Amino acid sequence: MRCLYSLVLWLALFPGIVLSQDFTPSEQALIMTGDTAGMMRVLLSTSADDLKVLTAESTDISPDDPLLPLLAQRMLLTMRDTANPGVGIAAPQVGINRNVFWLQRFDKPGFPFEFLINPRILSYSSLQRRGGEGCLSIPDTRGEVLRSYAIMVEYQDYTGGWHTEMLEDFTAVIFQHEYDHLGGMLFTDRISDQKNTPALPLPEGLELLMMPAGR
Repeated sequence: MRCLYSLVLWLALFPGIVLSQDFTPSEQALIMTGDTAGMMRVLLSTSADDLKVLTAESTDISPDDPLLPLLAQRMLLTMRDTANPGVGIAAPQVGINRNVFWLQRFDKPGFPFEFLINPRILSYSSLQRRGGEGCLSIPDTRGEVLRSYAIMVEYQDYTGGWHTEMLEDFTAVIFQHEYDHLGGMLFTDRISDQKNTPALPLPEGLELLMMPAGR
């Protein structure tokens, strides 16, 4: 109710504003609520209401939606302006069930952050790695998660153009973690599913085998 009130207030103060044609009214209100130049609230798995959003499957968004850059800016602030800054954040973590997330590119000079729109995993390597992970939505909790070492992905930018590339190692891990959020899965769910599953590295000298994806 408070979010819808904020939307009405915005319309009254800025009657000429171009509203989203893709975000729902409640999503628009949430994006514009509070200080729009500041961070958003991170949803927590300890809240039943928050958990409903965190475990819901997200949907695509138009890359040219006029509110998308504002959501991206606020998500980035939310991820970095904390006592323990993150290396990625997905829209469901701020209450928006849309297929977008930020991730840090440790495979590029300067380790930049990139905002990916409607990302997909096309294939996974059979080579896997097990490593420690945490999550802004599950504070003070870490665990060992089994992930594919390499993934073939595609995603859109703000122009709607598609990009396809291979990600490896820690950047691939971050992508898989955030991509799980879009499907309503937390890293603790992955840990539960992977109990007693060993990480079996490929024998030395074999080529990296990529397997088709299926969420």
